Amino acid sequence: MKPDDDKPMTPAQARQRLQKGLIDYLAGNDPGPIVFRLKRTKKASETYPLKLTQHQRQSLLQFTRLSRSLKKKIEQAGEGTQTVGVTWNELNKLNDATAEAAAYAPSSDKKRLMVVQVRVVKFFEEEHAEVFGDLLPTTRKRTPKTSDLIYQFKITLQDIEPPIWRRIQVPDCTLTDLHHYIQAAFGWWDYHLHQFEIDGVQYSQPDPAGDDLDLDFEDESQVVLSNLLPKSAKRTRWNYEYDFGDGWMHEILFEGIPTRDPKVRYPFCVEGERACPPEDCGGTWGYEDYLAAIADPEHEQHEEMLEWRGSFDPESFDPKKATREMRKVK
Repeated sequence: MKPDDDKPMTPAQARQRLQKGLIDYLAGNDPGPIVFRLKRTKKASETYPLKLTQHQRQSLLQFTRLSRSLKKKIEQAGEGTQTVGVTWNELNKLNDATAEAAAYAPSSDKKRLMVVQVRVVKFFEEEHAEVFGDLLPTTRKRTPKTSDLIYQFKITLQDIEPPIWRRIQVPDCTLTDLHHYIQAAFGWWDYHLHQFEIDGVQYSQPDPAGDDLDLDFEDESQVVLSNLLPKSAKRTRWNYEYDFGDGWMHEILFEGIPTRDPKVRYPFCVEGERACPPEDCGGTWGYEDYLAAIADPEHEQHEEMLEWRGSFDPESFDPKKATREMRKVK
């Protein structure tokens, strides 16, 4: 690399270098590594709103080497999900630190760090979209063809007793639609990443920019239930994970293909039991601690938990309300 190559470039200069390298490559001449650094487009003091859950912040503080100022910002954030203002230099350092820490952090923390890194990289993409826009091919996704069938599922949140579950009936749809139906039926807020695991294959939602950092999964928007479920209506089990930080695991049990009822508007929540845990409460173990705290006026976190969430009845569930929420899915 020449000495000048390490100087930050404007988007126009970076585009010119990329285009020249592409022309050389198409002409059969190896351009070698095309390396450059982009100039920031904001002033050094301006910040980017990085949204972090409480558990993501804990993983960052425990496993990454952060600057004193960035560490202080993260430590001072409040309970639950918070937005931390991060400068351009801090974004770069955070990107490097999360990548390094994810290599050795435990599984649950590794997932949280990888989610943070995906969010950090998206700021880079948004800042310099004009560099790459004309160089990347654009493809139009097809709309998967669906059948007229209705499918019934029982979805159970794992590792919680008594069980929290929902029985739903949905029209043939994509896995993306099923994800939204599950979120609505349970009462999740769809704040976090998710994935399905079906016959050893992971399905999830790709990056809207088309650059999938995530990892090895199929596009859930391009597969429909009728192509995944057995035509014999044999009972089948899938896994669905929501929030890689808290790690909410659901079992999806396919129960069959009921006859379409002309009096029923689908999707439809048939029945279920118990309320959905609060978002960002810390997974199954954190939920147990949360329930213990709100149930005991003498608990040291009783007032804090009530102030955080308000009144909460873990036994409450209304299938009619869940149906109404499911039908809002578009």
